[in-house]
Amino acid sequence: MAAYILANVKVTNPTQYEDYRRLSTLAMKEHGAEVLVRGGKTTVLEGDWAPERVVLLKFPTPQAAQAFYDSPEYGAARQAREGIAVMRMVLIEGV
Repeated sequence: MAAYILANVKVTNPTQYEDYRRLSTLAMKEHGAEVLVRGGKTTVLEGDWAPERVVLLKFPTPQAAQAFYDSPEYGAARQAREGIAVMRMVLIEGV
């Protein structure tokens, strides 16, 4: 069963955010994430959600997605992101 990580990011320091992007990209590659969306233009179709920077990653299983999130590689990226972005992230089981 495929799994997805969906994130909405509010970047407060774009210059320092580049370090997070670099580290998170390394973690994604290490853990086999397929990047489906990474910061593309969004258009609200319904409701009052106003996403800022959307990221959507695909993994082969929920366990693989969780392993990515829990990995030392992504831990380094999370640490680099502290104080420069607000992250909202969910793991979604697919079909």
